[in-house]
Amino acid sequence: MAKQSLKQGLKQTQKQRLTPLQLLIGQMIEKPVDQLQEYISHQLIDNPALEATPSEEPAWEEPAAPAATEEPPTNDYDTWEDAIPVQVQGPRQDPSDSVSFYDKLKEQMGECDLDDRQRYIMEYLIGSLDNDGLLRKTCDTICDEMDIYHNFECTPEEVEDVLAILHDFDPPGIGASNLQQCLMLQVRRRKEGWMKDMLTKIIGTYFDDLIKNHWDKLQRALHLDDEQKESIRAEVRKLNPKPGAALGEAVGTSKLQVTPDFVVETDEEGHVNFTLNRGRLPQLEVSEAYLETINNIKGLSQRDKEALPLLRKDVEGAKMLIEAIQQRQATLTKTMAAIIKRQKKFFLDGDEADLSPMTLKDVAGDTGLDISTISRVTNEKYADTPWGVFRLRFFFNDRYDNDGDEVSTRKIKSLLKEIIDHEDKRHPLTDMQLEEEIKKRGFNTKRRTIVKYREQMNIPRSSLRKQ
Repeated sequence: MAKQSLKQGLKQTQKQRLTPLQLLIGQMIEKPVDQLQEYISHQLIDNPALEATPSEEPAWEEPAAPAATEEPPTNDYDTWEDAIPVQVQGPRQDPSDSVSFYDKLKEQMGECDLDDRQRYIMEYLIGSLDNDGLLRKTCDTICDEMDIYHNFECTPEEVEDVLAILHDFDPPGIGASNLQQCLMLQVRRRKEGWMKDMLTKIIGTYFDDLIKNHWDKLQRALHLDDEQKESIRAEVRKLNPKPGAALGEAVGTSKLQVTPDFVVETDEEGHVNFTLNRGRLPQLEVSEAYLETINNIKGLSQRDKEALPLLRKDVEGAKMLIEAIQQRQATLTKTMAAIIKRQKKFFLDGDEADLSPMTLKDVAGDTGLDISTISRVTNEKYADTPWGVFRLRFFFNDRYDNDGDEVSTRKIKSLLKEIIDHEDKRHPLTDMQLEEEIKKRGFNTKRRTIVKYREQMNIPRSSLRKQ
């Protein structure tokens, strides 16, 4: 029988640590312009060596060079999840006057008693919500992303604790992982009574029948009379399946207001230009008085000499912040130029089906930046285009191999939706018939793929689409 033994020894390993400047640059890159303005305002108060000078520059930087017209090479890279576009209804507004969906949640976050770790996790959770206000990532996934992309280690239990706090934010249902939990969180806030008990039972036990609108079956299972059934049905209609959309409503013509970091414009000659939003960012510089004090040590009193380490720390902090902001602007500009280069056709015609396959790795390769940097740039950033305001993540989509020709999954989904929108509602197309229709249009898409895309777009099967 083999003997087992324990041995103790030393092992030398190398682990890369980011410098304070690299960490600060990462934080600046991730912040949208409205958050950056708030951060700088606090720094101007906290660091006396940092000064703001009146800026004569416009809020929008000069247009970047037109995107190149040549087609970029395509590669079989990893994919990234689709992001939902945020269309702003109404005229374009001054970005500095708008309040975003995330701003309103962060206002509520400021009212919570959170420590630094919880606050950092909460900000990441808010940034990970989709436009419906749901969090479609697991706590384990959130932990992995924060560790890989932000050098921040946390446990799923910590994320769950912070997520529970987010669930108490308004409107009810924010941060739910799916529709069922979203509705249940809303019911949880109702007054105790028969109606709350019935809604809880229906959503918790008979959810499948509820979403299929099988009210006759629910009536029999719960022993309801007609009046009770209609009463419950009316209460269900008051529940909001998309709490994020409700939070995005604003007074005025815009249904959803966000602060775009970019404005994209086109001309009749087919050029695509963009400007980078500076918002109300001031021009920053290091205090001349501080620099003069540090450079003239001989004339200092003993008391002033003792304060030199603190003065130097403030000066270095000011210099580092100024450099980090410059790096942020350069990185955002480079990333947006790469996105426009690959998605130029969409920016010219606004047709979602014209979005080319593009992943984070593609843009990282085009710019020479790390994937984690591209992830930070595209997180919580928006672009104001002639066709509406879109999250940057909207422009990223998967690849689909159509007999050797690469097309975006967005194109297949768009075509699938078009076919279903124009079908005979009395005789909806089955998935097999949808497969045939897609093939008639030149795409060799399998039935299982059609089912997958249909479910991703929350389109029910044919029997439930019948009218």
